[in-house]
Amino acid sequence: MAYQGDPETGTRTENHIWHVDKVKALVANQDEAVTFFCGGSRNFSKFIDLFDGVFVLEVDLDTLNRRLDERPENEWGGKNTERELIARLHQTKEDIPKNGIIIDATLPIEHVVDEIVRQSEENKRQRQI
Repeated sequence: MAYQGDPETGTRTENHIWHVDKVKALVANQDEAVTFFCGGSRNFSKFIDLFDGVFVLEVDLDTLNRRLDERPENEWGGKNTERELIARLHQTKEDIPKNGIIIDATLPIEHVVDEIVRQSEENKRQRQI
């Protein structure tokens, strides 16, 4: 679903974006009760309104850099140019959805998943009221 492209035109560039039509098709598919989309996309503004909720997994810069250090160079974020962009976006928060629910992703993965599930269930209950 993800590829490197311009957020407006889709033309190939260094930006990490999602295929909007694929996102729309997955959102429209009602075969599953719940669908989670994981990851970031520089063109999220083209489809974020389709989602019932958005979680922002937040980490400090040291944790981010440590995790990026573990990536091979052929994964996104493994190259220095990509890491410079990631560091800038982390600092400016320019590509973070404004109404996202913040989740502390420095915690162990089990706690992160439990919090996402808890918040999802709470969000669902609020929508039913």
